[in-house]
Amino acid sequence: MKKPLLATLAAAGIAGAILSSGAAQGARAIVIPAAKTDVPAAPGLQTAVLAGGCFWTMEAVFEHVKGVKSVTAGYAGGTRDTATYDQVSAEATRHAEAIKIAYDPRIVSYGTLLRVYFSIAHDPTSLNRQGPDSGTSYRSAIFPQSPVQAQVARAYIGQLGSTHAFSGPIVTKLETGAFYPAEAYHQNFFDRNPTHPYIVMWDKPKLAAFRAAFPTISN
Repeated sequence: MKKPLLATLAAAGIAGAILSSGAAQGARAIVIPAAKTDVPAAPGLQTAVLAGGCFWTMEAVFEHVKGVKSVTAGYAGGTRDTATYDQVSAEATRHAEAIKIAYDPRIVSYGTLLRVYFSIAHDPTSLNRQGPDSGTSYRSAIFPQSPVQAQVARAYIGQLGSTHAFSGPIVTKLETGAFYPAEAYHQNFFDRNPTHPYIVMWDKPKLAAFRAAFPTISN
């Protein structure tokens, strides 16, 4: 994992040189169509669970989507007893770093969340790697919370595959498994650590790209 490495570099005073290299300037949204099918709106908050690289980055994007009420960083796809940062980082627990999104479907739909997910929140063509992070815990995966979500996600992946909007095939998988919240220090990491080297290098450009591409649904 690269996050501890960046923290070490920051403490050593080396982070500035890395940040000035321009490595974070490539964040951009891919222009993709809206999903042709969607989960019908219903009263009350709904839940979506998505995995796509570092949960700090995913949280930073989705907490700024209108209609999203909360975002929780955590682990999905493994068991409760191994759902800890140290164990997941060892890449032997089957977990993916993931986020749980509580959203109001009367304001933002599941299909719209998936559009943000595929367009800018992560690279769905990258297998077990996002940005500086590599390993199966950084895989691209959707954990549907209902049969309807699974149907919509599967159809959207097929729809996007036919558009050839991406430079390679979509590797996102639909998976099952419970979600377990990550440790407290991972929650709201973007907001609480605005000068952290990882946040500055990877997450701030990603959020800026999201706001530029989706001005009507960003806050």
